[in-house]
This record gives sequence, C-alpha cells and structure tokens, in this order.
Amino acid sequence: MPTTETKTDIDQLCINTIRTLSIDAIQKANSGHPGLPLGMAPTAYVLWTKFLRHNPKNPTWFNRDRFVLSGGHGSMLIYSLLHLCGYDLSMDELKNFRQYGSKTPGHPENHITAGVEVTTGPLGAGTSNAVGLAIAEKHLAARYNKDDAKIVDNHVYAIVSDGDLQEGISGEASSLAGHLKLGNLTFLWDDNKITIDGSTDVSFTENVLQRYEAFGWHVSTVADGNDLEAIEKAIAEAQKVTDKPSIIAVKTIIGFGLPKQGTSKAHSDAPGVDAVKEMKRNLNWDENAEFYVPDEVYAKYREAIPNGEKLENEWNGVLKTYTEKYGVEFLDLINKNFPENWETSLPDFTGVEAKATRAYSGDVINAIADTIPNLIGGSADLTPSNNTTIKNSTDFQSTNYGGRNMHYGIREHAMGGIMNGIALYGGLIPFGGTFMTFSDYMRGAVRLAALSGAQTIFVFTHDSIGLGEDGPTHQSVEHIAALRAIPNMNVIRPCDAHEVAEAWALAINEKHKPTVLALSRQKVAIIDRTKYASASGTKQGGYILAEASNNTPKLILVSTGSEVGLAMQAREVLENDGIPTRLVSMPCTDMFDEQSAEYRESVLPNNVKTLSIEAGVSFGWHKYADDCVAVDKFGASAPAEVVFKEYGFTVENVVAKAKKLLLK
Repeated sequence: MPTTETKTDIDQLCINTIRTLSIDAIQKANSGHPGLPLGMAPTAYVLWTKFLRHNPKNPTWFNRDRFVLSGGHGSMLIYSLLHLCGYDLSMDELKNFRQYGSKTPGHPENHITAGVEVTTGPLGAGTSNAVGLAIAEKHLAARYNKDDAKIVDNHVYAIVSDGDLQEGISGEASSLAGHLKLGNLTFLWDDNKITIDGSTDVSFTENVLQRYEAFGWHVSTVADGNDLEAIEKAIAEAQKVTDKPSIIAVKTIIGFGLPKQGTSKAHSDAPGVDAVKEMKRNLNWDENAEFYVPDEVYAKYREAIPNGEKLENEWNGVLKTYTEKYGVEFLDLINKNFPENWETSLPDFTGVEAKATRAYSGDVINAIADTIPNLIGGSADLTPSNNTTIKNSTDFQSTNYGGRNMHYGIREHAMGGIMNGIALYGGLIPFGGTFMTFSDYMRGAVRLAALSGAQTIFVFTHDSIGLGEDGPTHQSVEHIAALRAIPNMNVIRPCDAHEVAEAWALAINEKHKPTVLALSRQKVAIIDRTKYASASGTKQGGYILAEASNNTPKLILVSTGSEVGLAMQAREVLENDGIPTRLVSMPCTDMFDEQSAEYRESVLPNNVKTLSIEAGVSFGWHKYADDCVAVDKFGASAPAEVVFKEYGFTVENVVAKAKKLLLK
C-alpha cells in the first residue's frame, strides 16, 4: 500500500484515493467518465477540506455552502467525496456505480443522492443552477440578515468543464451573474482543453477568461492543477472579491495518471483493467487493491463531520437568538410553512371584467405576494406582457438584493436553470415568464426541473394561435403537447379567472414538482360559477363544467383555456338542437390522469362520443376524445379572431363536427 514518508504525503494520499475510487467504480461499471475526476481531484480535495462549509451528517443544513458539479459526467468525483467525508453513501454504493437502483447514477441527481444539490449532466445546466443558488443566498441575506445576527451567509462553488463553457446557457447565466455582481459565486474551471472530439481547438479557441472579464467576473489562473498551494491561494483570493463572481482556470491534465492521459481517449468510458493497473502504478498505488481507502485518508476527510456539526451548532445558536428577537418568518419561509387558510388571499374574481388569463395571473400574483413571501419572480424581458411584476416590491439588482422582481434579460434557457437553482436552494418559490413558443429555448431547464422535483413555476403566456399578428414564429402550436409529455410536471391551461386562481394555488401547494401555467393573450369568457360548476374541480385536472340537460349526455365537449368559451357556445346550440351535451373543462391532463379510474370514467365515459377543442396540435387528445378541433399545422399572421375563424374555431364548425361525430 502507499506510504506516508513526508508530511505532505497525506494530501497526495487523499487525492489519489479520489482517483482510485473513481477509476475502480468506472471500471467495475464498464462505463463512466474518468477524465474529470482524475484531473480535478486535487482541486476538489483543497475545496472540500479547506473551504467548503458543510455537515455530512445533515446535508440539508440551511446555511451550508453549495457545491455544484456542473460537469456532471464526472460524477464519481462527487460520489468519492461524499463517501470519504462521511455522507450517507456507502462503499457498496460506489461499487454499484451506474447500476439500477443505486445512489450513484451516471450523472448526479439531487433527489437520489444526499449531498448532491442539483441535478447536472446536460452541459451548462449546472452553471445556471449555481447562479440561481447564489441569487437565492443574496436575496435571503438581504431580506433577513440583521446587524447583530447573520443567518444567511454561504458561498456557491461550481466545478465547470470546457463543455459547460461552450454551451450557450453558461454564457447567458454568467452574463447575468456578472451584471448582478454575485461575489458569493466561484467557478473552478477544469481547463484541460480536451473534449470528446479531441483538442478543444477544433472548435473552441476564444479567450475564455477575457470573455468572463467582459462579463464582469474576477478571473485568475492556476498553471498546474496539481499545485495545491496555488489552488488554495486562488480560491482564497476569489473569496476576498465580494463585488464580482470569480472564475479560476485550473490547468489540468484530463485522466491524470492513465496511459492515455491528456487525450480524448481519457475523457469517457472504462479504460480497461490493464490501464487501471498502470494508472495505479503511476500513482504509487497497489495495482491489485480495489476500492481501497487508507485509514488515515478516512480520518482526514472525516474531520468534516465534527467541523460541520460545530458550524451547524453555532448557526443554530445564532438562529435561536434571531428568532426570539425577530420572529419566525424566516423559519416559516425556509420550511415553506404557509399561513393557515392562505388561499383566502386569492382574489375572488366575482363579477370581474373579461381579460386575458395572463392578466388574471398578474392579479393573483399581487393578491398573494404578501401572504406568500417565498415568491420571487420575473421574466425574460417580457414583464409587461407576462404580467409577472410584484407591484409592492422592487427590482432585484446588485444595489438591492432584497427586491423580488427578477429581470433575466433575453436569456430564456438561463432563466429556467437559474429558477431551478433558486428553488433548490430552499425556501423560495421562483416564477418566470416568457411567451410559450420560447419554451423551446428553455426546454432543457424545464425538463431538469421536473427530473429534480424543483418547485419552479413557468409562466408561459401567449399560448396559442390567439397571439395573432406576430404570426407562426410566435404562435404556440405543438408546445402544450410537448410540455405535457414531460413526466412529473403539471401543465395547467386555465379557462377563466377562477381557474387561474386555482392553478396558482396548486402550483404553490405542490412543493415537489414544477408547474407550467399556459396563459392566453386574448380575453376569455366570463364564466358565472353560480350557473356552472365551481372551479375547485381544477384540482382534479378535469371536471364537468356543465351537465347535459337530461343528465344523460349523448355528446361530450372537452376543452381547455380560451377555447372553453367557444365550447360553451357550441354546447348551447347543440342543446337547442336536441342533443344533450356535457361540457368538460380539462385544465390539466396530468392531474386528471392521476385521478381514480372511477372518477375519470364519471367525467369522460367511454360509451359517449367526445370531441376535444384546443387551439394546439391534436397529439395527445385521442386518449380522451374520438375527434378533435385542433391545429395540426403552423399558425398564420393576422388578428387573432381571423386566425381562429380560418382555423375552424367557430361555433358553426364545432357544432358541425360534433354532429358528424355522432353519425359515426
């Protein structure tokens, strides 16, 4: 086994333990990415043993520093660190790397592995998450810290790869971070100049640090990724820069120690038994030892346990004094303890004028903002159109971190990733708006929100061809169906003010999944809830809005959003023509599908002909309906009412199609 001949040998032993654990797990799985863990092991060791404030025995301690492995393909780096530091991640879990049901999946997943803050892997995602985590810290510190009690005071560190920094989302997020002067954020760049295709200079020759200087970041370089003193000095200097985020270019050798180190062959895949043995010999390690951790290495890393418990106990003391003096709002916020019957703060909307659902959404936000102080939100430069302003708050800026109104700029993908970071920091509920058609620009972040179980609220307005004159480039057609296809996410398309209020209540009470609010630009029908069913049925995803005249429907119309008003008119014609017709509002197919089979059958019985009406593609509706009034092509540039008429969203066409369906 390796020896410890000099004082500094323990450092090298700890570093090489990360490397050998990583390579053993990757070789056993016969897949993985050894390049990053082997190259960045020294940087990670310095960070985790000298700087990172964390408690392995309580990974959710609120004032911990946050660590993001944005290059999530190098997941064995963080798994090795978590195991060595004493988190709930056993050696058996390392041996089950990338196996079904393990706590060590191929890329880090926050809901699976304690100590993993955010789900990473799609390159660039972690950079935006880290910016969101830093924003959340700044915001809560500004709102709740007192001169005599600092209860929010932590740093965000992210290991980022060449690939991360090539992705557009990282540029979007980093630009905003520089603008906001997030001095609590540090990127550690694994600057090895290798990607899967080979040397980065085949496509990536810009001066990255100059770009980050232009973003407004503090930049520095560590010339040798194995120089522990230089790494420590660079991180310490970054911590002193409090008015800028920092990026440290750590010049590393990808796959350090492997026979093919420094080449693209060391990036991914198991290197083979012989290469593993050669690597261990190069590191002065027993080539036959597998998953071996020297006792002194465990002792060194697990100093994090008493250190972390001490840090948390000290913080708990400060928090106790703080709470006694300043009340429990902070505790309620971080635990998402809402006031009892908070829904009474939702607007009534009885007798309101006809408006777009996006406008009603803005009304709801402002009605509940004081009751739900967790809310923080904004828009990707469409605030007046998305109606996402909290009117009694101020803008979140570098001069005012306590503001609750976010300006993300025209950076949709970064907005989504940043919101996920804010949500996963804890306590806050972020919402962010853009036109629904631009959900394409941020789909990666929307999908990761669902995978991560983040309580992120996506406010997507201008949800159909009802956008009108801007034409098909901006008119959503396939987007609702595409968003509904994402698991673990509620996509709600409300039909009136009352369903908008219910939708927001559902989004706020749903703490473990994201919500999409699909909202209209055009005005919607005023539904008299004394004559039609209560909007409380929104909670079931779909409900009977109006029953057939004889309680035995011969036909069912099922609709969503702004088209429910059209369905109401068509139903009246059909009823007058002697066709008993039930009207079903289906604001959320996701929630409807979660209801019991008995409930679903009671709303949409299989033996009754059903026609769906939605201004989007028919894809997905055949699950519920026998035929569809839909838009299975792109939209057109014209006033909304003209486009709707030309595309068949008229009472005459719906009635004709319904009668034709009954003849089949």
